[in-house]
Amino acid sequence: MNTLKTIIVEDEKTSRDTLHNYLKKYCPQVELVGEAENIAQGLELIRNHKLDLVFLDVEMPHGNAFDLLEQVGDRSFETVFVTAYNQYAIEALNTHASYYILKPVSIDELIKAVDYVAAIKKKEIALENKVLTTNTAQKQGKITLPVQDGFEVIAAEDILYCQADDNYTQIFLKEGKKKLISKTLKYFEEALTDFGFARVHKSYLVNVDQITGYKKGKGGSVVLSNGKEVMVSASQKANLLAHFK
Repeated sequence: MNTLKTIIVEDEKTSRDTLHNYLKKYCPQVELVGEAENIAQGLELIRNHKLDLVFLDVEMPHGNAFDLLEQVGDRSFETVFVTAYNQYAIEALNTHASYYILKPVSIDELIKAVDYVAAIKKKEIALENKVLTTNTAQKQGKITLPVQDGFEVIAAEDILYCQADDNYTQIFLKEGKKKLISKTLKYFEEALTDFGFARVHKSYLVNVDQITGYKKGKGGSVVLSNGKEVMVSASQKANLLAHFK
């Protein structure tokens, strides 16, 4: 079950406590990371956390929920409005609220709201994963690199080599830049298999077109166009040399 990182923005402490307790008891997929009693505090929490869901009271001191969302601007989280005033329903829908709950909060409605948001997030994650799978990551010589807030697209030919870093991979590019990606080297070995990359060591995957020299040895080593020398394991030597037959 994917957790939903969530905050509550509500000026009434009793309402905050009630919602907090209901979420803890009836919505195990929710991870409550903070609570705010006004717009300023809510805005700070939103800017300091990568959120999936915000429970938002409409009427608050010094403004309302719509003022807060306007200050946030583009947002990646879903919003559930919680209010005692049903006249805000249309405006809530017009600001793309995922759900609208009237006070006093019904446990059944709360569960429905959380399940609805969870379903939205599940579809988003499934779509992102589809784009990032090795079968669909390749298009016109390019590959997608998953990053914290989405993905980047780079040309495979711009990659010099990839180096394993536990469950991460460091991607070294021609222009001297490098990127740390939360995928294993095995993932990139499969993703780059059609682009002339060779696994030369348990920790290294190199762009064969960027190899400028080879030094003999039990496994030997290759020299890349930027001067980097990469060791070749004995078990991968034949695989590497096959690229130069």
